[in-house]
Amino acid sequence: MNMLLLNKVPVWLSAFTLLLLTQDSVSTSEVTACGVTVDPPANIEIKDPGFLGYLSIHWTQPASLQNLTDCRVRYQLQYYDTYEERWRSVRTVKLTYAAQFDLEKPVKVRILTMLKCACTNGTEVQGEETEKVYTPEPTGMAGSRIRGFHCVYYGKEYMECTWESGPVQPPNSQHYLYYWHREMDETKECPEYIVLSEVRGGCRFPRESLLEFSKFNMCVNGSSPAESLRTAYFSIEVQNHVKPAVVSSVHVPEMDGLLKLDWSPPSGQVPEHCLEYEIESSTLMANGKELQQRKVLENVVLDTSYDLRKEAESKKTCFQIRSKVSMYCADEGFWSDWSQTNCTEEKETQYVETWNHLSLVGLVVISIAGVIILCLSLWILKKICIKKSSKKDALYTLYKQKVNETMPTILSPIFK
Repeated sequence: MNMLLLNKVPVWLSAFTLLLLTQDSVSTSEVTACGVTVDPPANIEIKDPGFLGYLSIHWTQPASLQNLTDCRVRYQLQYYDTYEERWRSVRTVKLTYAAQFDLEKPVKVRILTMLKCACTNGTEVQGEETEKVYTPEPTGMAGSRIRGFHCVYYGKEYMECTWESGPVQPPNSQHYLYYWHREMDETKECPEYIVLSEVRGGCRFPRESLLEFSKFNMCVNGSSPAESLRTAYFSIEVQNHVKPAVVSSVHVPEMDGLLKLDWSPPSGQVPEHCLEYEIESSTLMANGKELQQRKVLENVVLDTSYDLRKEAESKKTCFQIRSKVSMYCADEGFWSDWSQTNCTEEKETQYVETWNHLSLVGLVVISIAGVIILCLSLWILKKICIKKSSKKDALYTLYKQKVNETMPTILSPIFK
């Protein structure tokens, strides 16, 4: 694998140290202390051990200070961090220091000697500064460098780094990714490539291959039958690329005039105390207008709930929640996707709906009862009429008998 890496890394790295050694130092004047010249460090070397930008800087004590006794000599080293675009400074008594550099940009190093002796009355005298600058020449086909390199550490379970091919992509070309961190003895190739349309467009790293709170160095180069592809270098800290899983089990019960929102932490390896949440609410008002709000809940330690006072004259409130690693566990990160939308109805609305439901049921019951009463009334009236008719017929028959008994026989035909 080392031989393969050497074939893919640009040739200029092999001459990197030599070019820096042959550069002239920049020094404007001499500084003396205790009768000696406080010269800059000598034999400055910048060595590339093949760790994808993690370079080792070496120097020796200046000859003018080697015979001094009862003096403390230390060095101030500055180097330009092109990833953050600022100078970093360190003071050390050692003669070596390692730092991270972007091998696609100029390497800038400044160093000076600091001397403190009894004859300086406890004052530390700084010598003149010397600077080393090296601008590497890019190799490989112009326009073939990858674009859109992007890494996401999903739930601290695995990380995916993806890219797009450069504007110039020779036929039958192939990309290779190599990575290194400080607990590795040598660089390794991507453990699992992400292939899209038979083209490598990314790399998936299992959790075991990652290291947090340390530089995680990567380079993506490539080859083709025509010419090698231009190399791209990247250095990240994986804890700053975490994207938590989706928040689940969101509930919105109402209690004592409050909407009590509660949820479960997202699944994955992100500790609960490292998460912060953002709540998005959308309230439909009685006048038809919609009120939207967002609130980030910081400093939420093992508490996955939030109380929200309901809006007056509101009809319905809906919520979504997402999470991110907080500033106490990482410098930055990605918000998770939003949870499913959960809504709640206001109590007044529920009462109106309940009353409407009860009114409909009552109307049906009253209608049925009315029909039953009407039928019963008609039946009773019929019975009464039948009884009256029977009684009338009986009286008429009795009347006829009495008349026939009292009237003369000659008149009886008239009353038949």
